[in-house]
Amino acid sequence: MAYESNADRQDREGSEFIDRLVSINRVSKTVKGGRRFAFAALVVVGDGKGKIGYGTAKAKEVQDAVKKATEGAKKTMIRVPLRESRTLHHDIKGHFGAGRIVLRSAPAGTGIIAGGPMRAIFEALGVHDVVAKSTGTSNPHNMVKATFAALKLMSSPRSVAARRTMKVGEVVERREVGAKAQGQHQEAE
Repeated sequence: MAYESNADRQDREGSEFIDRLVSINRVSKTVKGGRRFAFAALVVVGDGKGKIGYGTAKAKEVQDAVKKATEGAKKTMIRVPLRESRTLHHDIKGHFGAGRIVLRSAPAGTGIIAGGPMRAIFEALGVHDVVAKSTGTSNPHNMVKATFAALKLMSSPRSVAARRTMKVGEVVERREVGAKAQGQHQEAE
């Protein structure tokens, strides 16, 4: 059983999606004759332009589990609005179970400062500058689900303006005024 890298798999399939294997786990079932082993895979798939999805699957072989998880991830993709196609529009928190995460937008050149499963998500999503912190658990399944919970809450200034019946410029202006006020408040402390 030879290991196939993501780049080799994409070349072979001719796919426009970026897929990242987040975790692989060997699970066993005890039966009358001994143990039966299977593999559980967690995969993140994105297009590098703001669409992202994740999937989990089990199979008798690693490659079959990864393939099934990839197909599941492609079916559950969501659209995430990005600022300048490189970072998030605003800071956001997410949680799932015991997993708590904080995602912060970052200036150009910062890079992806995130660990493990969150790094895979941002690479597949197409985010180049972000700072992320996870607390509570290091379980990859809970971290991925918490990150997706946060990304689903992400909103662009255009969608906020449409909800509030305002112009996009007014929303952005209010955000900048709020950021300055918060900065002055922190300096006073």
